[in-house]
Amino acid sequence: MSRLGDLFRRLRGKPHRQNSGAMPTVRYATSPLLASRTPPWRVKFLIGAIGLGFAVLIGRAVWIQIIHTDFYLQQGASRYERRIELQASRGRILDRHGEILASSVPAPSLWAIPKDMDASRDELKALAKLLGMPVMDLTKRLASNPNFVWLRRKVPDATALQVAALKVKGVYELRESKRQYPEGEVAAHIVGFTNIEDEGQEGIELAYQQQLSGHNGSRHVIKDRLGRVVESVGDLVPPEDGQAIRLSIDAKVQFYAYQRIRDAVAQHKAKAGSVVVLDVLTGEVLALANAPSYTPDDRRNLTGAQLRNRAVTDTFEPGSTMKPLIASIALESKRVTPNTIISTSPGRLTIDGSTISDSHPHGDLTVEQIIQKSSNVGTAKLALTMQPREMWDMFTAVGLGQKPQISFPGVVTGRLRPYKSWRRIEQVTMSYGYGLSASLFQLAHAYTIFASDGELIPMSLLKREGVGDEKPRPVLAFKAAFRPEAASPFAPTQVATATQLRSDELAPVHGARVISPETARAVRKMLNMATLEGGTAPKAQTQGYSVGGKTGTAHKQEGKGYAGNKYRAWFVGIAPISHPRIVVAVMVDEPGDGIYFGGDVAAPVFSQVVQQTLNRLGVMPDMDVQSKILSVPAEVESF
Repeated sequence: MSRLGDLFRRLRGKPHRQNSGAMPTVRYATSPLLASRTPPWRVKFLIGAIGLGFAVLIGRAVWIQIIHTDFYLQQGASRYERRIELQASRGRILDRHGEILASSVPAPSLWAIPKDMDASRDELKALAKLLGMPVMDLTKRLASNPNFVWLRRKVPDATALQVAALKVKGVYELRESKRQYPEGEVAAHIVGFTNIEDEGQEGIELAYQQQLSGHNGSRHVIKDRLGRVVESVGDLVPPEDGQAIRLSIDAKVQFYAYQRIRDAVAQHKAKAGSVVVLDVLTGEVLALANAPSYTPDDRRNLTGAQLRNRAVTDTFEPGSTMKPLIASIALESKRVTPNTIISTSPGRLTIDGSTISDSHPHGDLTVEQIIQKSSNVGTAKLALTMQPREMWDMFTAVGLGQKPQISFPGVVTGRLRPYKSWRRIEQVTMSYGYGLSASLFQLAHAYTIFASDGELIPMSLLKREGVGDEKPRPVLAFKAAFRPEAASPFAPTQVATATQLRSDELAPVHGARVISPETARAVRKMLNMATLEGGTAPKAQTQGYSVGGKTGTAHKQEGKGYAGNKYRAWFVGIAPISHPRIVVAVMVDEPGDGIYFGGDVAAPVFSQVVQQTLNRLGVMPDMDVQSKILSVPAEVESF
């Protein structure tokens, strides 16, 4: 009972007498803290703060779960769902017979997660040695990104195996696609190459990048925390592999041409050289060879001089190779016949204060002999009977001053000024190839008018499956008679459309008619005479086949003038003369052994390339095959 009384008294606030020595009793009812009242604003603030907190939470929930739910679903999926790209295989590049010029093969690429690596100094040294880089460079590369770095891409399989044998933690291997070029330096300037991302950088690889590359595919997968694929989700988009590109190039003819020009450049200590081989029957390019070349698989220390496909990118003054075109104009306009005699005495001709000279006096020459002996004076006299527009129309009709219509990067236009600005002396010098410029490919293309009975054959770097059914095609009819007051005899009077013909049989491709068949055959005879005794190119003769062509030799331009001891030598010819099948053009740049005439430097290359190409094409010989071609001295060329 005493305890209940004590409790009662405490509740009433009355003091309780305790025994002496006990702790004093606290009177809670009289505490100043309990006596003070809470301010009303504080209660309202607390209630408002709590209410606001609930409102924010509710709003955030609505934002996440209702308004912006798609975003957060995507973010959640991104933590475990991945989109894997399925790489398309790059298309192959083939020659006309299906031989591989470029293809893609699997290759290992090495990468690392630097933050996971714990390699020792010795392991880093060994790794750097296998990667072919200094240890310092490897260290810098690893420090550039803690999560991912490429160590070296598309390495040889042997290198990847050696790196794997080191067992360095954090170093991994990935299989990629690597471009391979079986023909190496032989076809490098045609095929070109790709960069590390498999994008075309030069040649056909660049020209047909879109067709070769194809389209990558994709698949969606779920990965676990270790990056392993657990499940495929969504639709699979398969990759579309790139198309195969089948070129008109014959790998064997390309090899012959490259081998011959490479040897000629070395023999004559020349700066460079090029060969173009055209099939005038099918309108296809059989070879484009250049020296020096390079290996597409190994482009270390590569120079711009090695990269250039000089046959289509370099221009030069064509020199005496223009003379047959001047003869064609004179014959087509009926000014002369092949046997018309023109006096070239005394071997010099002065026009407007400038003197044109032959290598030595020839006296009276027929038009045929002017081409055979390459007389500057005789050609100049033929040109002076013409209007400037006639020459300009002929030059443009055969493609000079215009970009060749082939799909290839770096193809040049050359230079041909409008005829209205020509001075008299310029008209004369252009007649034998000075004052204008062209590429070797343009010259070879121009000579198709002589090989195809007067038609300029359209050329292709892609294989044509064949032609057969005659259908409308470009026809340019030219007036035969020359009238000074009339338009140029080489102005087109009719143009029709061209169509590709059937692919089940082979027949000649037709092009734009520039001269008559009679004129073409007459000039072909002149070109044949240039390769016989008394001509400038007897070294162009070929066993079993009749040939014809024109030499060219010219001083190289330097600044605003010409170098006295630097030359270009070339030869453009046709074979066989009786039934032409190919046009071959050869150029040697800066022969340095003291021999520089086209008939001595370029004509032998022509002979060798023609021999091997016609054999490859299965063309029957049109002459008795002699055990040895008679060697006769060449006529000294005027240039």
